[in-house]
Amino acid sequence: MRARLGLMIAVFLSVLPSASRLEARKQETGFLDRTVVVQGTSYKYQVYVPENWSSSKRWPVILFLHGAGERADDGIFQTQVGIGRAIREHRDRFPVVVVLPQCRKEHWWTQSPMDDVAIAALEAASKEFRGDRDRTYLTGLSMGGYGTWHLAGKYPGRFAALAPICGGVLMPDAARLESRDDATPYGDAAGKIGGKTPTWIFHGADDPVVPVSESQRMYRAMKALGGDVRYTEYPGVGHDSWTKAYDEAELLEWMLSKSLNANAQKK
Repeated sequence: MRARLGLMIAVFLSVLPSASRLEARKQETGFLDRTVVVQGTSYKYQVYVPENWSSSKRWPVILFLHGAGERADDGIFQTQVGIGRAIREHRDRFPVVVVLPQCRKEHWWTQSPMDDVAIAALEAASKEFRGDRDRTYLTGLSMGGYGTWHLAGKYPGRFAALAPICGGVLMPDAARLESRDDATPYGDAAGKIGGKTPTWIFHGADDPVVPVSESQRMYRAMKALGGDVRYTEYPGVGHDSWTKAYDEAELLEWMLSKSLNANAQKK
């Protein structure tokens, strides 16, 4: 009897460390380090998990694409600008899982394999943190704004809403040379995305890096499809329009009000 009791106690105690680790994992929140492997190469990224996260429900997910200045391989720098800064200052506005992949130097989000890395990070984080596929959103700034348009066109119907900030379709030098009357590149880009994806575009009126005309033209192209599209242009603001955009309290409310189910019901 004593031997049996001792065995039962030993088994019970052996289970405790595992249970403790499981409980700790459930409570892991904030900015978390993660890694994804694409084409045999490891890429670091971050996931923001809200403090009240629990596995008992599905969570909305935002995929954020940073700008050219945050390109690196440390897996951290991309959290310092844009949505990462906004989260740190207004955590109560972000009851969502946010995926922050990082683009390597000398690459763009519009190029392979970086666009694949962004999607792979989104898929991995969504699986780990019970992401809701019907409430998955895409946003990015500058180079990430270009990436937002690119990924939305490459994966039409994948995202419930888009928020491209100071991005575009044509590279800045090409955009400046583009005829004001030629809407073809923008119509083509909008056509790939389709008119059912709600979109809120932001840009600074005095942007010296990416011409504001890029966002203006995309707004007109998306509007021509009959889409749910909004456009905010900040007077007197240069390239950094993302600080104002991500400080817009209404942005997250608008975004989280969208879902693929609702989009599909649009005529």
